[in-house]
Amino acid sequence: MAEFWVNMGPQHPMTHGLWNLRIKVDGETIVDAEPIIGYLHRGVEKISEVREFQKVIVLTDRLCYVSSITWSHAYCLAVEELMGIEIPERGKYLRVISLEIQRIASHLMWLAAFGADIGLLTMLLYALRERELFLDLIEIMAGLRLNSNYTRVGGVRNDVPADFEKSCQRVIAHFLKKLDEYEDMMENSKTFLMRTQGIGKLSKEDAINWGVTGPNLRGSGADVDLRRTIPYEVYDQIDWEPAIEKDCDCYARSIVRMREMRESCKIVLDALKKMPPGPYRMKPPRRAEGEAFRATEDSRGEALFYVAADGDDRPYRVKIRSPIFCTLAAVPQMMRGHKVADVVSIMGSIDICVGEIDK
Repeated sequence: MAEFWVNMGPQHPMTHGLWNLRIKVDGETIVDAEPIIGYLHRGVEKISEVREFQKVIVLTDRLCYVSSITWSHAYCLAVEELMGIEIPERGKYLRVISLEIQRIASHLMWLAAFGADIGLLTMLLYALRERELFLDLIEIMAGLRLNSNYTRVGGVRNDVPADFEKSCQRVIAHFLKKLDEYEDMMENSKTFLMRTQGIGKLSKEDAINWGVTGPNLRGSGADVDLRRTIPYEVYDQIDWEPAIEKDCDCYARSIVRMREMRESCKIVLDALKKMPPGPYRMKPPRRAEGEAFRATEDSRGEALFYVAADGDDRPYRVKIRSPIFCTLAAVPQMMRGHKVADVVSIMGSIDICVGEIDK
């Protein structure tokens, strides 16, 4: 049978956004793959050059609407290094709390989509139900649910109300019980196990060579988490452990995210207990000169920002590194030798956000 190319996109639900995956098939077997991006390009890096430092945040919030706080935070860290400022201790704790709540909400969005992709429609309904509770917490913190505009250069937008800790404790206690249900549903579903175990394997060496980071790298057995390896904010003062799995397949990547949600709950509760009173924000200088580079552990991997300034009140250059942009390069490696039906499982397991890819 002759080999030929098939388009899996750009509007197929499996793509989780506007991009195209071309696969080369021999019968039902995939012999090659080619990700095609660029449908959603918005020019965020260039637009940032004509906005004041603080006003760029409205753009970074939209790099990935599923995980907006993590992206704005990475940008703010780079600008703060550029300006040579240290934010108040309470502001650091509030950032960590918001980041981990956002990470849980992001992973729940992944779980909902992934469940529907591979036949667990109930998982879609359950995960979106609990995600609403964490969006409620973000709304309490920032006043908005998706593009929250919470992190600011110099700290955070505002403090949290006095009863916020109780709200977090109530939501997390409820969520941990539901997380047990999710795991039971996955472990007892033959469909889930058949479509994830042994599918889409990516060895640790290949993952590193292709620039894969985040949960996808840790699902290949690499103990790399920037919150631990290059600590920022107050992560080194909080009790938590990175989630590592060694099976290198779709199942391992799934379990990593499930375990990460538990660890994020621990981080939020510990940060709430240790958070000191005091100011949560400082007024940064309006102008800056020089260059800075910061990397953070986004929900999908290493988010990197390079910011340069020439003494003006806005960046001279901004460069963004998207973790999923690099992960897509490893897609052909994960696809070859599998069947067409496995494409959905593999792509769903790497948690794509097209907005951050095209930026």
